[in-house]
Amino acid sequence: MAARGGASHRRILFASLVGTAVEFYDFYIYATAAALVFGPLFFPSESASAQLMLAYASFGLAFVARPVGAVLFGHFGDRIGRKSTLVASLVLMGCSTVAIAFLPTYAQAGWIAPLLLCVLRLGQGLGLGGEWGGASLLAVENAPEGWRNRYGMFPPMGAPVGFIAANGFFLLLGLFLTDDQFRDWGWRLPFLASAVLVALGLWVRLKLTETPEFLEAAQAEALPKVPIATLLRDHFRETLAATVSVVACFAIFYLATAFAMGYETTVLGHSREAFLAIELVAILFLAAGIVVASVLADRTGAGRMLAWGFAGTIAVGFLLGPMLGAPSLFVVWLWLALALFVMGFAYGPLGGWLPSLFPPGVRYTGTSMSFNLGGIVGGGLAPMIAQALADHGGLGHVGLYLVAAGALSLLSLAILPRERNNQP
Repeated sequence: MAARGGASHRRILFASLVGTAVEFYDFYIYATAAALVFGPLFFPSESASAQLMLAYASFGLAFVARPVGAVLFGHFGDRIGRKSTLVASLVLMGCSTVAIAFLPTYAQAGWIAPLLLCVLRLGQGLGLGGEWGGASLLAVENAPEGWRNRYGMFPPMGAPVGFIAANGFFLLLGLFLTDDQFRDWGWRLPFLASAVLVALGLWVRLKLTETPEFLEAAQAEALPKVPIATLLRDHFRETLAATVSVVACFAIFYLATAFAMGYETTVLGHSREAFLAIELVAILFLAAGIVVASVLADRTGAGRMLAWGFAGTIAVGFLLGPMLGAPSLFVVWLWLALALFVMGFAYGPLGGWLPSLFPPGVRYTGTSMSFNLGGIVGGGLAPMIAQALADHGGLGHVGLYLVAAGALSLLSLAILPRERNNQP
């Protein structure tokens, strides 16, 4: 392929992929540690369920910080450029993650331990607020004609890549360490290893130049001084639709990963290694769904593929109770694979669709804000709400939460004119 903006397309796509891979790796090692060890290590309580709820609450803190990070990094991404902003977001995100590896536990430092954990979790969230949106713009704003959604799928593809790296790491730790070793120090290793991925991401991103569409907007003096104000004043309808559309994919991901792991290992008694193994296979269906949906989106329109994904979310929500609660791990794996394949349709086309809703001058802010606000409802609260629903109403109620998320995202497509949804 010909180069655009002084960098090869291959480097551009790899740079957009590696950042979101680090994002999901960082987020999922925290989610996994929260499900497995953070409760007793950082949140003492007589109830194991209460400990898990508190650990999930700390997990949700980053989702509260992400919209703040979206406004902060979105402002600079729309004012000074995509490249430098993406570098800054990756540094903040990576340093916060690595620092978790060195935290004392509650037994060692008392209340300071959970406080530091929550502060670093907020730091993760701030950095992540500018990551996904900027990575999508990096890909989409360099895409050739007719390839917008296929280029846009590379940031979403960071989810299965980061998930496999995180889950694979925890699986290896489970195979080579005893439970006591894992609880005492083994859980720290995935956080420490994040430094390698961050260094790789920085090495690639520092070699990039600015995207052509941003340079054109800058030359035309089409960059607003306060992007968030312009966004809310002139593009509120698009921001609302984009925000609601994100809910379904976040809900599926964190119910099929963080919540499912906690439930299967603590309530149903499956071994951690067995569940990690079936999730590693199931996540391949997410990658397949992203590719299929994004390729079809360039032919028939991203909105149509998203609609299939949101409708599928409703279907897998009804199946959650009987399948995720089954004693057979094979039945559990079938639900995980189906849910994650459906997520590919609800998630993959977002990489090309969300940036298409906003002009270049507010695109970083608009894409980042909508993605992260939707993440609070769909992802940040999902494990905690699901745990409460499972404790008081059973898995059927958790499934209805997923049904509601799919229905909400499906309604988002009605907010925009039909031609905005179905343009390739």
